[in-house]
Amino acid sequence: QVQLVESGGGLVQPGGSLRLSCAASNSIFRIAVMGWYRQAPGKQRELVATITSGARTNYADSVKGRFTISRDNAKNTLYLQMNSLKPEDTAVYYCNLNLGREYWGQGTQVTVSA
Repeated sequence: QVQLVESGGGLVQPGGSLRLSCAASNSIFRIAVMGWYRQAPGKQRELVATITSGARTNYADSVKGRFTISRDNAKNTLYLQMNSLKPEDTAVYYCNLNLGREYWGQGTQVTVSA
């Protein structure tokens, strides 16, 4: 069993930055594909970014050039650096661990508003 705990969400003004973290309880983190997803009110959950165990990354078009996903395998921790935030980035952000079987964190709220 793997537990994922997200942190770092909050309220930020448009144009601001936030850094999300996701701590995994199990070292299988190191071989897993990790990802960030988000779900805005009334919308389906959508992919934000993924990173493989070899650090190959993939981003949704809506966040390319603004968000950066990274991982620290020594700390079993996933990060999402979010810059130039927009109101449309407002959502609950979820951490995902995929080894065929998927695990999800509880989510962290990000609100972008003036």
